[in-house]
Amino acid sequence: MAGIGANSLGATVQNPGTSLGRLEGFPVKGAFACQPAPETAANVCSDRGLLFSLRAISRQLVAMPCDCYLIRLVHDRSRKALPGQRLWTAAQLLSEPIVRFLRARNRDGYDVYFQPYVPGCNAGYILVDLDQTQPTVLDLMRANGHEPCTVIETSPGRLQAWIRVSPQWLPPAVATIIARQLAQMYQGDRASADWRHVGRLAGLTNQKPQRRWASGRAPWVKVLYARVGLASQGRSLVEAACQPLAFTPMCSFSPRQTGARIAERGGWPAHDPLPATVTPDRAIAVYQTWLQRLQIRRRFPHPDWSIVDLWIAKQLLWQNVPAAEVQSILRRASPQFPRTHADPDDYLRRTLARAAQELARAPFPARGVGRDSG
Repeated sequence: MAGIGANSLGATVQNPGTSLGRLEGFPVKGAFACQPAPETAANVCSDRGLLFSLRAISRQLVAMPCDCYLIRLVHDRSRKALPGQRLWTAAQLLSEPIVRFLRARNRDGYDVYFQPYVPGCNAGYILVDLDQTQPTVLDLMRANGHEPCTVIETSPGRLQAWIRVSPQWLPPAVATIIARQLAQMYQGDRASADWRHVGRLAGLTNQKPQRRWASGRAPWVKVLYARVGLASQGRSLVEAACQPLAFTPMCSFSPRQTGARIAERGGWPAHDPLPATVTPDRAIAVYQTWLQRLQIRRRFPHPDWSIVDLWIAKQLLWQNVPAAEVQSILRRASPQFPRTHADPDDYLRRTLARAAQELARAPFPARGVGRDSG
């Protein structure tokens, strides 16, 4: 499918291959996709630790597919985060220079955390921190239809389970309700039960002093189990969490039903019908509210507004705002609209069509099991 304008999603990933491994401006107009540095078998095999890290990170990411991942490095003693925002694709995160960068910072005392990332929302994955639970808890989770897609051993006897409950992103309030419910059910750490809590990235070491071996060495963070797929009762968790918030989850509809449902609420009109409820002031207020919630201006000094339009359109469609109103909001409030778009009406139709398509994306296959002892 073609992009949604002159600046399409396929060309918005800035090359993170800097000395600090930073990604300071994603998405940025005119940026280009990073190509992983060429790796030779001799280079990788000469460093067994690097090979272990690459293999573990790969297993974790394959079981947790997402467009990009947030990486956070926190020093074990000062508890201060390493400056710089790191949003990397799977290909970038698996490139040898970036893995070497993470391993170097890890040796400097930084713990490495990660999270599947969607701006301002949860990516559909819930972290359950099982620091002090019975070994049978994983069997209980599977029996209840809350099968983890990955189980990470952060240190001997301490586990983190990621459960994919939705193929689409979730509003923060919904994801937090689910996280708290699962933490209560499985005696997880309730302090870690929220919509954006980060977990440990496998293939590196746990630098906390209290987790070290008697010899003083830091334990490896290992992948105990990994599979691609949704928890069989994930949809039920999402629907139950949505009830007290008085809105319907998009993932409860099939792609065909979702398209029909959105069409009923406004479709993709050739021209903006200018709904009476969308005054210029209201359109600007709505757009600016989402800019603030998604922290666009703080995180992206020079954003690609076509990408921002897409993100805001997805947020509004999720909340059942009619498509006609979404178009009016983008037309009246998107900065310098129509910018370089030769056909503004066609641009708006394609932006909303793509937003609806991403919301209705079909789930991953239910099974695809792989496991070993890490």
